[in-house]
Amino acid sequence: MNVVKTDIEGVVIIEPDVFADERGYFFEMFHEKRYQDALGITTHFVQDNFSCSKKNVLRGLHYQAPPFAQGKLVQVLRGKALDVAVDIRSGSFTFGKFVMVELSENNHRQLWIPEGFAHGFLALEDNTYFLYKCTNVYAKEYERGVLWSDPALGIQWGVENPVVFAKDQVWPLLQDMVKEF
Repeated sequence: MNVVKTDIEGVVIIEPDVFADERGYFFEMFHEKRYQDALGITTHFVQDNFSCSKKNVLRGLHYQAPPFAQGKLVQVLRGKALDVAVDIRSGSFTFGKFVMVELSENNHRQLWIPEGFAHGFLALEDNTYFLYKCTNVYAKEYERGVLWSDPALGIQWGVENPVVFAKDQVWPLLQDMVKEF
C-alpha cells in the first residue's frame, strides 16, 4: 500500500497493492491494523454507503456536524469520479482549500477524508459505483453542506452543467456557513 500525502494535512490518497494476473485482480479494500499503522486512523467504521451515479451527476459538498461528524474512506468500484474534499475547519491553515483526485475502477485509489471536511464528487462515467466507509452513522438533523459552485472555493469540476440534486443547489457559501469545526 502506498500512501500519498496531499497539500492538506490529514487528507491522503491510498494506492492499494493490486495483484493482477490472467484471472483479473485482487486487492485489500481495508485492513484495520494496516490503515491504523499507515494513516493513524484509530476510529472504527460503523456504516458503509454505496451510490450509483450517471455521468455528470455531482453529489455534494456534504458533511455532518458534531456530534455526528464523519470521517470517510471513499473509492470507486466501477466507473470514474472526480472526488473533492474541502477543509471547513475554522482556524485551519488550509481552511477553504480543497483536494481533488480522480478515483476509478482502474486506478483503485482511495481517499481518506477526516472529520471537518465537506465532501463531494462528480461522476465522469455512467454507472459510477461509489463506496463510502464512514466513522459515524448518518443523522439527518446534523446533515450540512457547502455550495458546490461557491466561487470562493474555485473548484473546476470540468463540466458546464452538472446534474445537481435540488438540496445541493441551496447549501450556503463557505463564508456564510455556521462554523462547527
